[in-house]
Amino acid sequence: MSINKLIKDTLEPLGIPVDKIENSIADTYIVYTEYNRASMLNADDEEKATKVFLQVDVFSKGNYEQLVIDVKRLMKEAGFGRMFESETYEVEMKKFRKIIRFSYATDIE
Repeated sequence: MSINKLIKDTLEPLGIPVDKIENSIADTYIVYTEYNRASMLNADDEEKATKVFLQVDVFSKGNYEQLVIDVKRLMKEAGFGRMFESETYEVEMKKFRKIIRFSYATDIE
């Protein structure tokens, strides 16, 4: 399964738009992007496992605290590890933004 499909399938139960890189149409939505992919395990000079690093951004015009809790719970249940979390307010968009970075280990197929 691709990492993109895994993320979309994981967050789909939330019932809000989940898109790769951009979606500025909805009042509340999630975007994600992969920002690094690195070798995690090597044997006999070959990569056997990869660690994928991605960022999930939750945007909302209103209170999104429960949504953020649900995102973190679903991602953890799917095997993602949370690495970083921050929040900001996007003045031009007039939306709150929660930035959450995760990592995910995957075997080489």
